[in-house]
Amino acid sequence: MRLCIGLTGGIGCGKSTVANLFAEHGAGIIDTDTISHHLTQSGGAANAAIRAAFGEDYLTAGGALDRAKMRRLIFSDAIAKQRLEHILHPLILEQAKAQLQQLQDKPYIIIVVPLLPESPTFRQLVQRVLVVDCGADTQVARVTARSRMTAAEVRAIIAQQTPRAARLKLADDVIHNESGLDNLAGQVDTLHRHYAKIPYSH
Repeated sequence: MRLCIGLTGGIGCGKSTVANLFAEHGAGIIDTDTISHHLTQSGGAANAAIRAAFGEDYLTAGGALDRAKMRRLIFSDAIAKQRLEHILHPLILEQAKAQLQQLQDKPYIIIVVPLLPESPTFRQLVQRVLVVDCGADTQVARVTARSRMTAAEVRAIIAQQTPRAARLKLADDVIHNESGLDNLAGQVDTLHRHYAKIPYSH
């Protein structure tokens, strides 16, 4: 099996940007958020279980997950959050494992898992943990600029995610994303050269 690196970080830290930069170097990329979107789009494999657990109200007229409505529910109801995770996580894991098999021709594989610190199952898939890090003010500025969320909503999400210090404690490698794309690309380039020298997982 190829070396597999778990890429994680809080909302707005730049995980997707970093993953795209690694892809430009030829890395295999698995994005669990993308898998989750596929599972919950119209006709998605998770929707029947979501309908059974939460009711028709949490699906749109087109049959996809109503993400905004579900987000509001799970941030106010820890049991609902667990129920959703019990539906989605096994399906995401199954698809991630299938993609890992398909990417064995790549020099190494980056798996983007926002919930990696609190997900032992996904941590078992990876040999290294890479954290993309920035301060909370930067996170808020980025997310409010790209979405309809308010600063208060973004800060509420940050408060529910694994604390920054705990994420950094798990990290084998850290990318600091406060200083623009050129700086980010330089850090990715350095790590790419390091990862490319570790051809197989141990």
